[in-house]
Amino acid sequence: MYEAVIGLEVHCQLKTHSKAFSPDSTSYGARPNSCVDPVSLGHPGTLPVLNRRVIECALKLGLATRCRIARRSVMARKHYFYPDLPKGYQISQFREPICTGGFVDIGRRIRLTRIHIEEDAGKSLHDRDPHATLLDLNRCGVPLLEIVTEPDLRTAKEASVFLQKMRQLVRYLDISDGNMEEGSLRCDANVSVRKASSSGLGVKTEIKNMNSFRHVERAIDHEVARQIRVLEAGGTVTEQTRLFDAAERQTRQMRSKEQAHDYRYFPDPDLPPVEVTEGMRRAILLTLPELPDARRHRYEEDLGLPAYDAGVLVEERHIAEYFEATHAELVRVVRDADPAACAKVVSNLVMGDVMRALKENRGAAFALAPERLAELAHLRMAGKLSSTGAQELFARMSREDGSAAAVAARHRLLQVGDEEALRPVAAQVLRDHPKQVGQYARGKRTVLGFFIGQVMRRFDGSPDPRRVRELLLLMLDEKVS
Repeated sequence: MYEAVIGLEVHCQLKTHSKAFSPDSTSYGARPNSCVDPVSLGHPGTLPVLNRRVIECALKLGLATRCRIARRSVMARKHYFYPDLPKGYQISQFREPICTGGFVDIGRRIRLTRIHIEEDAGKSLHDRDPHATLLDLNRCGVPLLEIVTEPDLRTAKEASVFLQKMRQLVRYLDISDGNMEEGSLRCDANVSVRKASSSGLGVKTEIKNMNSFRHVERAIDHEVARQIRVLEAGGTVTEQTRLFDAAERQTRQMRSKEQAHDYRYFPDPDLPPVEVTEGMRRAILLTLPELPDARRHRYEEDLGLPAYDAGVLVEERHIAEYFEATHAELVRVVRDADPAACAKVVSNLVMGDVMRALKENRGAAFALAPERLAELAHLRMAGKLSSTGAQELFARMSREDGSAAAVAARHRLLQVGDEEALRPVAAQVLRDHPKQVGQYARGKRTVLGFFIGQVMRRFDGSPDPRRVRELLLLMLDEKVS
């Protein structure tokens, strides 16, 4: 039996207006080679200046993952030749990164080796002309954080879960949009296999530049199977860099693996060390939001929400904050409110109507302010709205002004539970259907649903189905007794 040993290198593009070392734009989708300047292109005589926002982002992520923050870290030059790297080197960190240690919890702790600052390279385009490689240098100098794990992952699924947790975290911290399809989050995987009884490490291969959770899983699964086949056939796994072919669902060799010394790292002579004071550290710590795991635990323990609800609500920070604002307003207006009961009503509305509207509008602003959704939730808790009525009221409130009660009344969505209003309609239904009344008298209790449906259709408004059922049972029992 073999087991996989997996470590990840995650490249996270930071949400900044300007590049890591120059004031040029980081706009995505701009015309090729329009977001470049002499600094990002490495023209002679230019001097880089580190963007302060990049340091703040690194500190946020480091503190959120419980890393040790270096009081002094050093920017280094990483030398290698590639057509889309016009300087001939990449500014990064090597021996003295800004963050070390830390962990991410995926059900068990995955240790982090380091988080360091670096700039991105450009992009080589091979698909527009079969006889040429085109270069788009807009990405040169775009700020990144590289998150490097220890080889603690054991399955492709774990690697995918780790990446999803990292995406969620950087979005919560508002340091990256985490859009994998735009390259804001990319992943390299170091994969090796060993006998399950062994404590040593096998020879690893690196799979480069995967940009979706599905690709990460498929690439690692394929590479693990490939390495096992090589070993079972008596061969030797060689250290190399591989690419994932999504169409063929397999990895293929790109080049033999470089070693660290190939890059000829040395401190960048144009950039001073990064100094992080205790005051800076404390100031950043105060800006951190409540993180997803802590928030999910609070929703389950303090609000009594099911684990599923809590997981859905905390997935995106703006959803969680909207839920909490609505819940707080509902608790405020409901007399002797039970916070847990309020939480479940709001949770159902957010996970249903609200998230459906956001999806249909492709992430546009919330259709209702928290105060208005709380009004709707209040009507639902009071039994004045059916689930169907609540859905229709949400849609109408998204288009119309007025309180929830006013809009509901305008469109006759409020459930009527008053016996004096319901009894005449129910009595007429029973008079009009003596055959079914006789069936009920002979023990055919399923006919009750027929009567309920008739009352609901005839009533001018929105009767409460529960009260209709109770009233019909009472009246039928009176007739057959």
